[in-house]
Amino acid sequence: MSTYSVADAKNQLSELIDRALRGEGVVITRHGRPMVELKPVDEPVKPLSAADLDWLVVHRVGRTPASEDAGHLVERMRDESER
Repeated sequence: MSTYSVADAKNQLSELIDRALRGEGVVITRHGRPMVELKPVDEPVKPLSAADLDWLVVHRVGRTPASEDAGHLVERMRDESER
């Protein structure tokens, strides 16, 4: 892992980014103390498609679909408590 002062990093930022993208550890120091590590950003996760959601519904384990929506459940619980 290589270390660079803030001043050196400012002058070599493009090169340091390229090094980090190649997998080299790059740390920027301030007053001799490590402050920042440059590293590549993880690839974003692609959004789920409708087919993915359908697969999840079919393969759901341990949960059954709700027999009523939340509004009706609260209404029923309120009515039962009033009795």
